[in-house]
Amino acid sequence: MKFRPLHDRVVVRRLTAEEKTAGGIIIPDTAKEKPMEGEIVAVGSGARNEKGDVVALDVKVGDRVLFGKWSGTEVKISGEELLIMKESDLMGVIAA
Repeated sequence: MKFRPLHDRVVVRRLTAEEKTAGGIIIPDTAKEKPMEGEIVAVGSGARNEKGDVVALDVKVGDRVLFGKWSGTEVKISGEELLIMKESDLMGVIAA
């Protein structure tokens, strides 16, 4: 990818939604909600604190994260739909 987010922003690729419920019911495309789980594709260099020092981000490329339903801005980069959001919009990292 030829895109680098600035400051404390990250680029997230949504993970695909489940096709079936836990009970085995198949969910049609029209009823699916967008997943709130994704993978970090790119990270910025970090935000500046009050002293002007750059504070590195807590996430790195490849981390699986949870984010809010309406978080981020949807963009299309190289034909792929991605989300750009601030690190503070992330709720947490999913441990492997």
